[in-house]
Amino acid sequence: MQRAAAQTQCQAAAPARRVPALHPAAGMPRSVPASGAAAAPPTTVGQPIECKAAIAWEAKKPLEVTTVVVDPPQAGEVRIKIAATALCHTDSYTLDGLDPEGLFPCILGHEAAGVVESVGEGVTSVAPGDHVIPCYQAYCGDCMFCKHPKSNLCTSVRAFTGKGVMKADDKPRFRTLDGKPLFHFMGTSTFSEYTVVHEVSVAKIPKEAPLDKVCLLGCDKFEAAKRWGATDCVNPKDHDRPVQAVLVEMSPTGWGIDYTFECIGSVEVMRAALECAHRGWGESIVIGVAAAGKEISTRPFQLVTGRVWKGTAFGGYKSRLQVPDLVEMYQRGETMLDDYITHTMAFDEINTAFDLLHSGKCLRCVLTFD
Repeated sequence: MQRAAAQTQCQAAAPARRVPALHPAAGMPRSVPASGAAAAPPTTVGQPIECKAAIAWEAKKPLEVTTVVVDPPQAGEVRIKIAATALCHTDSYTLDGLDPEGLFPCILGHEAAGVVESVGEGVTSVAPGDHVIPCYQAYCGDCMFCKHPKSNLCTSVRAFTGKGVMKADDKPRFRTLDGKPLFHFMGTSTFSEYTVVHEVSVAKIPKEAPLDKVCLLGCDKFEAAKRWGATDCVNPKDHDRPVQAVLVEMSPTGWGIDYTFECIGSVEVMRAALECAHRGWGESIVIGVAAAGKEISTRPFQLVTGRVWKGTAFGGYKSRLQVPDLVEMYQRGETMLDDYITHTMAFDEINTAFDLLHSGKCLRCVLTFD
């Protein structure tokens, strides 16, 4: 059977695993007392921290790299020092004003890796010094969606992350130097040197894993796709008929492709991906997020004749349980994560990095704070 994608994105399924045990605590950087006076304390635990971040003040405007205050974690929360963060079209989607849940001002970012600086009351799965990946899809292990083998759509904190706040008090942990609150984004907000996330959204990973690579667990694109195993690449602009007709004709049976994936949030591509799925058993999976108000449509006959149309979030992973498995696969050399990173830049260059993303000149750009 042949598998093809209408667009490509690095998402898959992995076996479940236990939440790892704790590591010993480790020291962390400077803090700023609530009074705002300069200090050189031996620890930042329990103190607000001043750090660099990129603020999205409003839609369709460049980010402002400036200093913000990150308050200490409350019960069930973890404060993380971000080592590296990557850009994604989902960040751009919100910044462009297309996200129905988009809130401003906010701190964007949802692909990153870092080190736990401190934890709030009741946190047991991670400790200061642990290396972690903040995950926009939470995993509590207790709700009906976490317990169901076919779902990863945890509901434990979703009502709060959708409002850009934390569950403990319905407030954000970010503020400007003059006290203006800044909303969280997707429960992660990794475009900040420090961030606060819910414990249920933190995946602990081995300390040996390079943080500037595993932060994605979020050349010409066609050439890159071929290096990663694509046998055929089709540009719709090269044809004068619908791309789904081209793909069906190219398929070994002449009846379509077994699995198709839409990854860019285009409702037109979603329809094309379904309609080139194999008659009788083809499955088309929607990964991309469409703009607010967009709706999908197709002829009912496409479904009556055996095709399945479905969607997925976070690749179907139960985040805290399974993201560490991806890191271990990378460490064993089983994935080509390094090749996926086409640019590495300083965090201060974040707006330039977005320009590269919009131009199609990069697959993934990683930003570092050092």
